[in-house]
Amino acid sequence: MSEAGHAAPVLAARGVGDDRIIAAIATPVGRGALAIVRLSGRDVLRVAARMLDPVPTEPRRAVLSRAIDPDDGTLLDEVVTVWYAAPRSFTGEDVLEISTHGGLHVPTSVLAAAIRAGAREAMPGEFTRRAVLNGKLDLLQAEAIGDLIDARSSAAQRQALRQLDGGLSARVQALRERILMVESLLAYDIDFPEEDDGPVTPDRIDAAVDEALRAVRTLLATSEQGTLIHDGALIVLAGPPNVGKSSLFNALLGEARAIVTEIPGTTRDAIEAMLDRPRWPLRLVDTAGMRDTTDALERLGIEVSSRYLARAAVVLACADDASEVDVVKRQVAAATPAPVLAVITKCDLVSLRTHTGEAVPVSARTGEGLGTLLDAIDGALAEAHGLPKPELPGLTRARHRAAVARAIDELEAFRDAQEAGAIPTSIAAIHVRQAADALGELIGVIRTDDVLEVVFRQFCVGK
Repeated sequence: MSEAGHAAPVLAARGVGDDRIIAAIATPVGRGALAIVRLSGRDVLRVAARMLDPVPTEPRRAVLSRAIDPDDGTLLDEVVTVWYAAPRSFTGEDVLEISTHGGLHVPTSVLAAAIRAGAREAMPGEFTRRAVLNGKLDLLQAEAIGDLIDARSSAAQRQALRQLDGGLSARVQALRERILMVESLLAYDIDFPEEDDGPVTPDRIDAAVDEALRAVRTLLATSEQGTLIHDGALIVLAGPPNVGKSSLFNALLGEARAIVTEIPGTTRDAIEAMLDRPRWPLRLVDTAGMRDTTDALERLGIEVSSRYLARAAVVLACADDASEVDVVKRQVAAATPAPVLAVITKCDLVSLRTHTGEAVPVSARTGEGLGTLLDAIDGALAEAHGLPKPELPGLTRARHRAAVARAIDELEAFRDAQEAGAIPTSIAAIHVRQAADALGELIGVIRTDDVLEVVFRQFCVGK
């Protein structure tokens, strides 16, 4: 992506920071056909002139060049270069992309040549950070790039693309403007009480605050679904040892990820894997069997299982006998706040005539009932969290939730102060400004270095 799709809010400290030319390998290191070395910064062609022959002179036109060592002229590789002139580039600066042959040594040698020619090695996320500082992206869009790179499911991919397109940013910006409108009503009432329109009535201010609160709370309510899609819904397989949990885990994934034996207590730790589903990505977790044991290692595994049960979105209570499944479900339900689905794991080997409950019978060996079980998981998630709304942009990260929750707290504090009448409106209005600033911090209209550090800390080098 070489150019932002639309203009983003410009940060308060636009352009402040290190403006030296940065360079990094933008593709994974390893055996492959091609690699990309990326440079960004003012007058990037000055560095290119020391290490490329010929140097590209026309923006957005691919040029076949020779990459050379700037110290002794040694040929390093034959490369294809593309120059993006500022401001029409990903970072908003001059950007040079050098496509080298793949592998480990070739792109590394070209990167080293760029550094010797006057660039410095980029820090993780520094290219995207410069795009934010130069107004090409806002912070939510920058986070969406990281989410897109890290997406482990098609649902997470779609969600990241919607956020990158600016849908969430526009929604947050609209809410911020609504809060600023409340502040403007307060300012008018404080500064111009004798104007022709007269003072702003308390009812009008109260209605505006209540409307803003409803809208911000609605946005916060999207965080549960957004997090489930971003991280995957945690589906924990629980039950006694040797009832077929690992076999079911492998069957749902379609591959052997967990060790399956006849020895009770084989699974000593939780094993996790992602299953991509149309509605929700599922983080399946195979846990240690629930039982009393004197084995110290197995006991640690059971403690890990308990922590997963506490955080689960849905738990599968597994039993291999229809007569035991209800007992197992009650035991599991006592250890988790999540919805619990009872599963009879070996329906091809046991009789189901003694069972009259709502357990889902499945067979890891024949595949019977696996589709029904997955549909039941989808249904339990929908009942607990509602159906996913792909068209509705929502919050996906803890930072998002914290900022929106802070805005709600500030608006509620203003409303409480108004109702109590203990402090002047001019002082209580500070809460309204703080609410607007919380949302501004979310998209980057208000910049703080701490927030930037949080956003870009986990980015890969070269992006």
